[in-house]
Amino acid sequence: MSLIRSLFGNPLSTDVWAPSGSSNEISTFANAQVDWKETPEAHVFKADLPGLKKEEVKVEIEEGRVLQISGERSLEKEEKNDKWHRVERGRGKFLRRFWLPENAKVDEVKASMENGVLTVTIPKAEEKKPEVKSIEISGA
Repeated sequence: MSLIRSLFGNPLSTDVWAPSGSSNEISTFANAQVDWKETPEAHVFKADLPGLKKEEVKVEIEEGRVLQISGERSLEKEEKNDKWHRVERGRGKFLRRFWLPENAKVDEVKASMENGVLTVTIPKAEEKKPEVKSIEISGA
């Protein structure tokens, strides 16, 4: 099922990108890649955010069950004598949202950033196993 979602889009996630500068600029940062895996203990999100510092990224839980990852890469300060030959690195604001399943413990979210990779870990609630009670069958 997750492979199908990755091929045809995931109805559980939304992407918003507002690039800075001219509209004909192509930005590789616009497609900030995010992996979402589910382990027996947690939901783990990994986002590639090269060149960003943790202070430039926000991780929030909205509406009780929506994980929101946002941030901004600013334009480099230009000197008057600078002459740019090529600008390919993305910049501007980005926003990714993921609808979390009911088993996500949104009060225990942890986030860390290392080498341009943001990792968000959301523990899962234990599955409640249905109580089974054996009934004795009477008769001959």
